[in-house]
Amino acid sequence: MFTLKLVYFCSVKKIAEYVLADYPDFTDRLLEATKAFEHASILLSNSYSDQYGKYELLAAFGANQIVEKKENSFEELKKNILQQPKWLFGHLSYELKNEVEVLSSQHSAKFQFPNLFFFEPCFLFLQKRGEKKGQLYAQDDCNPKEILGFLDSAKQLAENDRLVFPAFTAKQTKASYLSAIKKVKQHIQLGDIYEINYCQKFFAERVKLQPIAAFKVLNSRSPMPFATFYKLENKFVMGASPERFMCKQGNQLVSQPIKGTAKRGETAVEDEKIKEELKYNLKEQTENVMIVDLVRNDLSRTAAKGSVKVEELFGVYTFPQVHQLISTIGSELSEKYHFVDAIEHSFPMGSMTGAPKISAMKIADKLEKSNREIYSGSIGYITPNGDFDFNVVIRSLVYDAVTNYLSLSVGGAITDGSDPEKEYEECLLKAKAIFEPDIL
Repeated sequence: MFTLKLVYFCSVKKIAEYVLADYPDFTDRLLEATKAFEHASILLSNSYSDQYGKYELLAAFGANQIVEKKENSFEELKKNILQQPKWLFGHLSYELKNEVEVLSSQHSAKFQFPNLFFFEPCFLFLQKRGEKKGQLYAQDDCNPKEILGFLDSAKQLAENDRLVFPAFTAKQTKASYLSAIKKVKQHIQLGDIYEINYCQKFFAERVKLQPIAAFKVLNSRSPMPFATFYKLENKFVMGASPERFMCKQGNQLVSQPIKGTAKRGETAVEDEKIKEELKYNLKEQTENVMIVDLVRNDLSRTAAKGSVKVEELFGVYTFPQVHQLISTIGSELSEKYHFVDAIEHSFPMGSMTGAPKISAMKIADKLEKSNREIYSGSIGYITPNGDFDFNVVIRSLVYDAVTNYLSLSVGGAITDGSDPEKEYEECLLKAKAIFEPDIL
């Protein structure tokens, strides 16, 4: 039986409180503060309201302690938490699949993200949902002056220069993509898999990008409930993700896979018609329910007996560029397991693999043209009392400020009923928030 000692802000103290109505540019100030630290994570919900999320805004700066290992990563994370519960922010790379299962990756990694990386922040800002104030906390041995100057300065923040958005190059041609989807469907017809999430990558080289400015415009254009600005030394993820991988409150776990996408309508009437068509589209429902079954199976591995339930099936949720079909599956964590076990047994998330999961991952690695790395992985946080919330890294720019390499990956679920041309167009639709104008 695993238990956690309830220690909240065990080694930190509150150093400031902000009435956010007095700081309309407060998120910008938090973003500016990331410049002073090698490790930072800003998680925004963009006023999204649901019963599972607890925070409107979380921002973590500086690494008081780091959790990273090249093998047995989940065991290392569990060991660290059991030694001393704490706030942790970080990521799970898709390449963790090679630790969880007997798998490999044939493509080289451009960004070299660790498979698993978490840091205990020196400084933590949090704003709970529905509250008008936010609190800033600091570790006892961290100097508040390192961050207070960014947050308390009354000077007007400089406007970011207009950024010319770089031209992306597709890692594979449209013809190559269509050929790959044909091969995927052959595997489906042979019974190797039922569904797969096939991904393609767009990239730009020798790009001098301003990550903060890029995130601000991306977030203004596509404000999503799991928006992320994540900095790991010289690597950045600027994310506009609509999808939750998994969260935990008390002993309750929730996963919300997305499967099913439709464009927004030009008018309110057309928009409602498209939503209705999405909800009852047999192909989209088939994709969704396959992943729901997979997630139910994943959660059952660490769930109390009889506790796995589908809370919502085929919910239609509207975002700036698309409508999405989202289902919600919940379970109660068994006393026999640590919550890290629940994350491990559900990773990578079924919405980004396919079913059966292992076969789908093998085929994806064989047919895709690049290493997914942090894309298809997850970014999130863990609290000292063992609650957590993790997104799915999709609709995200990934940038290396040393190599000046920028990438954007998109994917879609492929079933036997998939039309390759329409799947290709859906991928472009998902990237619309970035591709649409010629500036970022």
